[in-house]
Amino acid sequence: EAWSRIGVEQFHDRAHFVGPTTLAVGADRLVGRHVLIAAGAMPAPLHFAGAERLTTSEQFMNLEELPPRLVFVGGGYISFEFAHVAARAGAEVTIVHRARRPLEGFDPDLVDLLVKRSRELGIKIELGIDVRGIDTTATGLVVRGVGSEGERRFEADMAVHGAGRVPEIDDLDLDVAGVKREPRGIVVNQFLQSVSNPTVYAGGDAAANGPQLTPKADHDAAVLTANFLEGNHRTVNYEGFASAVFTVPPLASTGLSEADARARGSKLRVNFQETSGWFNTRRTGETVSGFKVLVDEETKRVLGAHLLGPQADEVINLFAVAIRLGLRVDDLKETLFSYPTFGSDIRFML
Repeated sequence: EAWSRIGVEQFHDRAHFVGPTTLAVGADRLVGRHVLIAAGAMPAPLHFAGAERLTTSEQFMNLEELPPRLVFVGGGYISFEFAHVAARAGAEVTIVHRARRPLEGFDPDLVDLLVKRSRELGIKIELGIDVRGIDTTATGLVVRGVGSEGERRFEADMAVHGAGRVPEIDDLDLDVAGVKREPRGIVVNQFLQSVSNPTVYAGGDAAANGPQLTPKADHDAAVLTANFLEGNHRTVNYEGFASAVFTVPPLASTGLSEADARARGSKLRVNFQETSGWFNTRRTGETVSGFKVLVDEETKRVLGAHLLGPQADEVINLFAVAIRLGLRVDDLKETLFSYPTFGSDIRFML
């Protein structure tokens, strides 16, 4: 009713293209001057026997009771966040990941510290295991995988899909509309306009640019709104984009990774330190924390920041502002932060 009052008509069904600007939604045919695809993401299809027995992240969040034994398939942020919740609630938790290092989008040195802390909490993290199937048993499920030492079996009451998400656009019949796509989503230009069909736009998880996170979708919505109302003039800018893994303690990142910064050829200074002995870590009862800050020695600007520890998910936003606005290291060092706060530790990271 609220939507109808502002002139928005809603159609509820699966949509697919039947022409360059025409969509079929059930029995209806909708034609527009422009089409915006903002279909979000879904769990990535996994092609092994018994994959249909996996519980999705959405289903996990709606559980009324926590199973005593959980196996998370995949070592991304979804698995780690839920694993920390479940382990602290008393469940027996295992994460099974195909690669040798989990959380591949985050700094490897800090990920190693988080893995160590997770294992101290009792979370079993099994790396280099390629899951081949999920079978039912009289007492629950068995997740089967193969690693360097042969076949591995992990018993569970529930197996959870944590192996990534992909754009939910497979059934849109994009080829009918001449909309180019790749595995990450619809290929768009700087205005979020399809590179192959100028009447179609895409944003959020549906577009093959930027990270698949909520702040990116919010930014895309602002760009798309401006371009629809006033013509193409606003472009996307993901500089200084901050992201976090909400474990305990959290892991956070903004700007360039160390590998990307070195690939750019910058004269790089890398400040890396484990800070478990720092006051702000000890006063919260945490046992692990650390940081890695990347500074361009020529411009004296922060290129990237990576944090692990209490309130890392908040402090990273200060670094994101510095990167996005091009602040110099001295600008941050001279800021008079309130004390004792986690933000006041920034000057010791530079």
